[in-house]
Amino acid sequence: MKNLTKIITGKYGEKIAVSFLKKRGYHIIETNYRCALGEIDIVARENEELVFIEVKTRKSNELGYPEQAVGIKKQRKLSQLALCYLEGKKLTNVKARFDVLAITMSASGNEMKLIKNAFDFIDA
Repeated sequence: MKNLTKIITGKYGEKIAVSFLKKRGYHIIETNYRCALGEIDIVARENEELVFIEVKTRKSNELGYPEQAVGIKKQRKLSQLALCYLEGKKLTNVKARFDVLAITMSASGNEMKLIKNAFDFIDA
């Protein structure tokens, strides 16, 4: 049951993330991009940059802030997923970056924290 709650919270977070990002000028290209390595939550464009966005949603900060869940292991995996995306779409010479959108849900409203250029590409 705990896993289902996490999945529902995550899906809700991704849904409100899309709306939040659109209001800030991001053009959403796709959500939940999947390849053999895993999934990228949101792929978007902001101005001339392709942006790979990891959405982290929590119901409280009891276990730390949502953005703290994007550690070095997750950054490495997201880097490989981005390569998979770029190769799969045959995109070359594209400016790209990684953003993290941390969402903390509460009864008084959702706290949204967008961290642009949150980390650099990490080679395998």
